[in-house]
Amino acid sequence: MEPRDGHAVCPECGRVDSAAAIRPLFIVTGASCSGKTAVLDPLTRRLAGRCVTFDVDWLLDAVGTLSGDQPINWPAFRDAWLAVAHGVAQSGMPTVLLGPLIPAHLETLPGRRWIADIHFLTLDCPDELRRARINARPRWRKRDIDEQVEFGRWLRDNIADRVDTSSGTPEDTAARVVAWIDRHLTGGQR
Repeated sequence: MEPRDGHAVCPECGRVDSAAAIRPLFIVTGASCSGKTAVLDPLTRRLAGRCVTFDVDWLLDAVGTLSGDQPINWPAFRDAWLAVAHGVAQSGMPTVLLGPLIPAHLETLPGRRWIADIHFLTLDCPDELRRARINARPRWRKRDIDEQVEFGRWLRDNIADRVDTSSGTPEDTAARVVAWIDRHLTGGQR
């Protein structure tokens, strides 16, 4: 099926299914220890009834099980999230995904055609604070400090919209993320 004029149309036979709603997708990205997990609960509460909010990690265990003893197919994992966002759109709401995603991860995926505009916002903090936050994690957590600092720098250079999480509370950050989403949903009218 392909999206066409608000419907799902079979390119082979021309069958038209009922409306196939397409809504925007909001990606709240960031390198490790930028505040994605901390902001999830207050963000979900603030957006309740307007957007459906997910942490992309919620599917990792299921995808790992589906992968068996093979490595995770990351493009397929990301495409699954696009399918979830399209499913949410059928209820009339956009989706907010929190996870370490970048535009290149999504643009060429098959599910991209079922999503309206994709907007990216980076949660960020200074490199030294990121190092300290990663070092303060429980021992079982990965210590890929240099990789995460480099990813944070890449995001700063490539994603224009950004919220600094080095001060304030997760509630403060959630309020700023909601304001960013609202600006996009109202066409910049706020």
